[in-house]
Amino acid sequence: MLLRIVRTYLRPYAAPLAAVVALQFVGTMAALYLPSLNADIIDRGVVVGDTAYILRHGGLMLLVSLVQIICSIAAVWFSARNAMGFGRDLRAAIFHRVGSFSTREVQQFGAPSLITRETNDVQQVQMLVLMAGTLMVSAPIMMVGGIIMAAREDVGLSWLVLAVVPVLAVSIGLIVRQMVPSFRLMQERIDEVNRLLREQITGVRVVRAFVREEHETARFRGANEQLTEVAVRAGRWQSAMFPTVMVVANTATVGVLWFGGHRVEAGQMEVGALTAYISYLMQIVMSVMMAMFMLMMVPRASVCADRIAEVLDTESSVVPPAAPVTELPGRVDLVLDDVTFAYPGAEEPVLRGVDLRAAPGETVAIVGSTGAGKSTLVNLVPRLFDATGGAVRVGGVDVRDLDPETLWSRIGLVPQKAFLFRGTVADNLRYGKPDATEEEMWAALEIAQAREFVEAMPDGLDAEIAQGGSSLSGGQRQRMAIARAVVRRPDLYLFDDSFSALDLTTDARLRAALRPVTRDATVVIVAQRVATIRHADRIVAMEDGAVVGTGTHDELLAGCETYQEIVRSQLTAEEVA
Repeated sequence: MLLRIVRTYLRPYAAPLAAVVALQFVGTMAALYLPSLNADIIDRGVVVGDTAYILRHGGLMLLVSLVQIICSIAAVWFSARNAMGFGRDLRAAIFHRVGSFSTREVQQFGAPSLITRETNDVQQVQMLVLMAGTLMVSAPIMMVGGIIMAAREDVGLSWLVLAVVPVLAVSIGLIVRQMVPSFRLMQERIDEVNRLLREQITGVRVVRAFVREEHETARFRGANEQLTEVAVRAGRWQSAMFPTVMVVANTATVGVLWFGGHRVEAGQMEVGALTAYISYLMQIVMSVMMAMFMLMMVPRASVCADRIAEVLDTESSVVPPAAPVTELPGRVDLVLDDVTFAYPGAEEPVLRGVDLRAAPGETVAIVGSTGAGKSTLVNLVPRLFDATGGAVRVGGVDVRDLDPETLWSRIGLVPQKAFLFRGTVADNLRYGKPDATEEEMWAALEIAQAREFVEAMPDGLDAEIAQGGSSLSGGQRQRMAIARAVVRRPDLYLFDDSFSALDLTTDARLRAALRPVTRDATVVIVAQRVATIRHADRIVAMEDGAVVGTGTHDELLAGCETYQEIVRSQLTAEEVA
């Protein structure tokens, strides 16, 4: 997976990658040439006292060093640009893929895991790409070139190189092998820490209300300690790498000095050549260390690439039609025909044989106990899920055959959980209608009974809203979400338990203000409170995913036991109202 992702998302950067290889080749060859120049200066300049030779070749060394520096800087610059572009493109691909997911896929992965894959996992693969451009390209060039140049200086000591390289490779390979399981486990531990942190930040009010700070602190401490334990285990193996390299390198240097000294004494080798040989040996050792360092990064990046590929390879269960319908009549109705919905692997379907019809100008209410499948039914209309049986039709067209943009443009959805985005009041309202004027926004706020508290804000429509709408009360968030749908003036309104946080008086005023606006539209209301839906044109009672009664309030009171139980449970509240 790692190779596939890198190959796919680095393809647009072929020219800069070629430049990196060329620059690293020139820079590495310059670095390999320097010890030979230094050996010449020692043997033909210092030993014989030829100052002109020293100055001439010293200047050449400075020139070669300058070439090396320029090539190294340029290679790092191109590598950084390639890696950053790669990371940007990969994050964008994950973002767009997640944006195409239905609710089913989002629930399958979980928000904390998706966030980790989008950020931390991409960062690990991006770092590998950066290091590959700076280390992996130069390491083999330096290793092969170093062996050739060392043998060129003195063939008699080549056996030391043949002994050092395998020992070093095996030693570091064993260390890397021990680190792989730790890296895999580390990503899972990061997921868990993110999940707990997100949960505790989102539910901070509940935590404080039930005085559970110590309990939540203990949960987070446990997850954090597990992550720390895995990270420390991986860090210990990682910390053993450099000392291992230094032990092997220093031992090899001692061997070169010992055996090389004897060869110098015997006249088989010059002092400058011995110095150059030691430099080449260190370059060979460093190239092996760089290669092993890259191999150390590969396991973690490979784990991250697998997790990224899981997201990129997951197709949404809500598939756009091959030949989408892009036109709908001016006024659209809603028809659910023998609809069934079941989650993959579930023993029982959530919805079974549901039939429902809502015509333009008609308000249809759906009521039932918790878990009856009301919200799932509403989510089938905008294709947050797709029905596993039957058909959902809007304007006479199956929603699976409609162009998604055409479908969504005709729907005004107010979800069960009123979510607001960080930004101003106007920004949130314009999610419903991007070109909405101030007059249209104020009118929508007035219908939603939100104008009063928005006007009380210091900046009115320009007042800042915190992420998720946490700066507003539950009722204010619901009214803002309703205003966001109303400003769109859609043909089909879907209110998914959108009045639950409102008091009875505000609820009644809001519904009265909605009637003129929704007179020609199709309206579907999911509600728990009977007072909210008793005046609907038709009420659908649901139980265990099936429709058990359809009719007006009075008709259901007379003949539907499920509806009677719901009304009886709220009788006192109704009488008070």
